[in-house]
Amino acid sequence: MLVTVTSERRRVILAEMNRLTRRPVVAGTLSQRSTRCAGAGCHCRADPPVLHGPYPTWSHQVNGRQVTTTLSAEEAEQLRPALAAHRRLRELVKELEALSSADFESRRASK
Repeated sequence: MLVTVTSERRRVILAEMNRLTRRPVVAGTLSQRSTRCAGAGCHCRADPPVLHGPYPTWSHQVNGRQVTTTLSAEEAEQLRPALAAHRRLRELVKELEALSSADFESRRASK
């Protein structure tokens, strides 16, 4: 019975992965940042400061280095589903790995 449940769950995982990868999948995170400019008389230099923003930013890795890109609100909304798809794919891969390990251990123990 374990093999049947495992096989069915594996099929469901692979089907969901197939569905997710039909659209863009992007790694990284979205956050909001407020900034201070270089203007000496600007309100962002006051005490207490009133910073500019918040602005949406996308943080991600490029060639092993952290890169942060400031986005427009529209770009952030377009990117949000691709980031969610990436998170979900990572969850599914972890679950698939766990199922495969359990299946291997089960087969190994039955020898």
